Amino acid sequence: MAEQPAVTALVVDTSPLVVLSKVDRLDLLREFAKALLVPSAVADEIRAGPVQDPARVALESGRFGEPIHVDVLPMVMEWGLGAGETAVLSLAVTSGAVAVIDDREARRAAHALGVPVVGTLGIVLQAARDGRVESPAMLVQALRDVGLRLDERAVAHAFHAILGEP
Repeated sequence: MAEQPAVTALVVDTSPLVVLSKVDRLDLLREFAKALLVPSAVADEIRAGPVQDPARVALESGRFGEPIHVDVLPMVMEWGLGAGETAVLSLAVTSGAVAVIDDREARRAAHALGVPVVGTLGIVLQAARDGRVESPAMLVQALRDVGLRLDERAVAHAFHAILGEP
């Protein structure tokens, strides 16, 4: 029997959806939480990409569910983030969901706003810890190859802290 996700809902920003789609691992998000919430602003950013982009194909086929209209909160707007990040954080604040964001400034805002946050790397490492990713190092490299920017020291620290690997 499959283990139930511990997190009720994830509100996902554009970058994690795009890079995980490109490496065909959107399943990691679905396995991390019971619900996947995609704000309309994020959907708009994805739709602005190439027609054949895997994230756009997934969005238009309904794999992310129906995009959610979000009323932006003034306290989030003050951070001056992009439309996607602002919508993700606003929805996370109002819904109590975990925000999935890779952007450094948006992660700082999440911490300041008291929003639980995880990045693509955290999703991958949790999946590895749960036995759903055979080679996290190979998957992280594949994500880098499709555009995920990660600090090498942060990756090494995360691998050590979460997986006990040097």
